[in-house]
Amino acid sequence: MGAIAAVIGAVVALGLDVAVGLAARSAIVSRRILTAEARAAKLVADAEREAEVRVRQALVEVKEEISGMRRGAEEDVRSRRDEIQRIEERLNKREAAVEARAASLDQEERRIRDTDQQLASLRIDLERASAEQRSELERVSRLTTQEAKEVLIAQVVDSAKREAMGAVREIEQQAREEGERRARKIVTIAIQRVASEQTAESTVSVFSLPSDDMKGRIIGREGRNIRAFEAVTGVNLIIDDTPEAVVLSCFDPVRREVARITLEKLVSDGRIHPARIEEMHLRAIADVDEQIKRAGQDALAEVGITEIHPEMIKVLGRLQYRTSYGQNVLRHLVEAAHLGAAMAAELGVDPKLVKRCALLHDIGKAVTHEVEGSHALIGAELARRLKESPEVVHAIESHHGEVEQRTIEAVLAQTADAISGGRPGARRESLETYVKRLERLEEICTSYPGVEKTFAMQAGREVRVMVKPKDVDDLSAQVLARDIAKQVQEELQYPGQIKITVVREVRAVEYAK
Repeated sequence: MGAIAAVIGAVVALGLDVAVGLAARSAIVSRRILTAEARAAKLVADAEREAEVRVRQALVEVKEEISGMRRGAEEDVRSRRDEIQRIEERLNKREAAVEARAASLDQEERRIRDTDQQLASLRIDLERASAEQRSELERVSRLTTQEAKEVLIAQVVDSAKREAMGAVREIEQQAREEGERRARKIVTIAIQRVASEQTAESTVSVFSLPSDDMKGRIIGREGRNIRAFEAVTGVNLIIDDTPEAVVLSCFDPVRREVARITLEKLVSDGRIHPARIEEMHLRAIADVDEQIKRAGQDALAEVGITEIHPEMIKVLGRLQYRTSYGQNVLRHLVEAAHLGAAMAAELGVDPKLVKRCALLHDIGKAVTHEVEGSHALIGAELARRLKESPEVVHAIESHHGEVEQRTIEAVLAQTADAISGGRPGARRESLETYVKRLERLEEICTSYPGVEKTFAMQAGREVRVMVKPKDVDDLSAQVLARDIAKQVQEELQYPGQIKITVVREVRAVEYAK
């Protein structure tokens, strides 16, 4: 029991110590809390004083800023007021000027009205005087007003034509001298650089036979061979008294060439009968097609053109058997291509394009009998279908003037065509056409007043017109030459050009006494 009491006493003592320690700590915590509250109260007071100071400073700054803004606004208002006052002063001055101008215009309008009244009065007086003068002139001249007007107009027109003709003649003379000099140089160079041969072709071909006995075999029993030959080939076979020769007649040169080759094969083979004629005719067609293709290729190789449609080569080769006024069309195209390239080189134009335009300008002649229309438009449509360039198509369709020329290549192609076809010996025409052309030339020249005689010279390429000196003066002679040339150009068809020369002979006659 004593031990238990000791333990209980120890526990009580320990509890008292703990209670005393807790009380002491509680006192310390209370003092610290009081100290913290005092510090917090001091901080709050300091913060309030500092905030009050800052608010006062901000109020002072705001008052100063408001005062500055008020002063700026007042200055702006004063400047605006001054500007408005200046504008009002300027407006007042302008208003005064406008009023003065209006008064001046009113005065000017009154003066113009007075002037118009005076002009109307003067116009009436002038018309009255003009009528009196006109009646007096009609009485003196014995001409009506219309007749006098016509005479005056005729005189003015004649005087104007004379003056204009003088100026035109001077300008033309200068342009002609310069143009002839340059054109002569270019054309001469082109012609000298191109050398070509031309052979005249006709509508018949003469085929030589090894002997006259072959004529009977060609005719056959009761003429069956010759009838079969003509039916198959479409060519007339003329067998006459000419020794060892027969004549093939046809307007289509390709068909005539096929018939010639057919006959050549039959004569070489010796077996002539209708079935053999048909067989040889098919072979001849194949040979001619090959010749056509080869002719087109040779022409392209000679000119130097490589890129072209295969169908265009065949069409071009067919021109080997076409002629124009006796001139082989394919050779004409090759020659024109060389001439065009030479002129293009002299002028600084692309020679390849001009060469292509000149080579294909008459391509429509190969299909003219198959399609309706002029060969220029047909050739242009063919070239367009075969993917030729627009420049080439335009040169083809415009080389005869059916379409207006728009490019230098088209002009050069037309010029090359004229040079190739117009040079001496290139083409021929029938005697009847030649005579009719000369007669029409003389008729045109003699139809003009004042013409005394007309002479056609140089195979119709030059016409000399003799005029009466008393009826035609120098300027009228120039006008007459121009009028004749214009009418000839409009009415006649001819290769090349025709020179019109008007000759006015002046004779001075005096008598010695």
